Amino acid sequence: MKRFLAVGAGAIVLLAGCSSDTVSVGAVETPQTDAEIIRISFNQPESNPQYIALEEMGERLNERTNGAYEVLIYPSELLGAQRESIEMVQIGAVDMAVVVGSLMENLVDEFAVFNLPYVFYSKEHQLEVLEDPNIVDDLYASVEKDGMKILGAFHGGVRNVYNTVKPVETPEDLAGMKIRIIDSDTNIQMMSRMGGTGTPMGQGEVYTAIQSGVLDGGENNELIYSNLNHAEIAPYYSYTQHLMVPDYIIGHKNFIDGMSEEHQQIFMEEIQIAVDRQVELFDAEVEQAVQRAEESGATFNEVNMEVFQEAVAPVIQSKLSTPESEKLYNDVQDAAESFK
Repeated sequence: MKRFLAVGAGAIVLLAGCSSDTVSVGAVETPQTDAEIIRISFNQPESNPQYIALEEMGERLNERTNGAYEVLIYPSELLGAQRESIEMVQIGAVDMAVVVGSLMENLVDEFAVFNLPYVFYSKEHQLEVLEDPNIVDDLYASVEKDGMKILGAFHGGVRNVYNTVKPVETPEDLAGMKIRIIDSDTNIQMMSRMGGTGTPMGQGEVYTAIQSGVLDGGENNELIYSNLNHAEIAPYYSYTQHLMVPDYIIGHKNFIDGMSEEHQQIFMEEIQIAVDRQVELFDAEVEQAVQRAEESGATFNEVNMEVFQEAVAPVIQSKLSTPESEKLYNDVQDAAESFK
């Protein structure tokens, strides 16, 4: 069955399921194969640990299912930004996507709990929460009405502020700066409390916006900061450590449900292996990313984190407005006891 979806100024044609034809999508050509193609929309380059982990997953999945599936990843926002990727998964135009957690709260309010500033104490704490069915099962199930399933969650790194003007040490230093954020109400409120002005924007537009002065900076982990060459134009990177937002691996519900029980079990096992592999790759890549950024002229500085934590506290309280969100937040904090 053919599905047509407009992206940007053009239209792309995606074929779902098995096909023996060759299909062109943007600059990527789908190879001729008898396997069922699993198309994944991805917003980062091929060097990203998440891309590598998913690519390796595809190779193992193909082998373990005797060639029944072949994974095809479209990197660098080739099929559009993450917001568009969510929509494509919902309607089945692509089978899977990796999307930042902040966007999920636009579908279900309670996702905002995992996007709150300073909600996780460490990477280990975050991963334990995201893999605990007692904490996440109901939340993950809440998006199935929107045609999606959450298959797993990657560690998305620790997000920090960077800019073109000066090192940031306190919220006062961000005054007057326009900082690119992910499009969510939580992030808008958070950046305002941190002293800056949050400007939602797709990742692919940020470099030009900073270069032209439309933005003064952004906020992201060191790996993306370096890989997207933002260190060249916004050399002041400050360790505010304000967010540790997960990146969700989402899949089209009908695609997942359409797998045989055996293949679905193999598929979910491979997703978990990919999550673990990404963490292994990520730590090493961050060290190299910092070195590359410094070679490009970037400087890294620590901040008065307690001042930032106090500044954003009202955002946390404003997002715990329902019994469900409050319980979820308390569950996250309870899980943190062994990591403090």
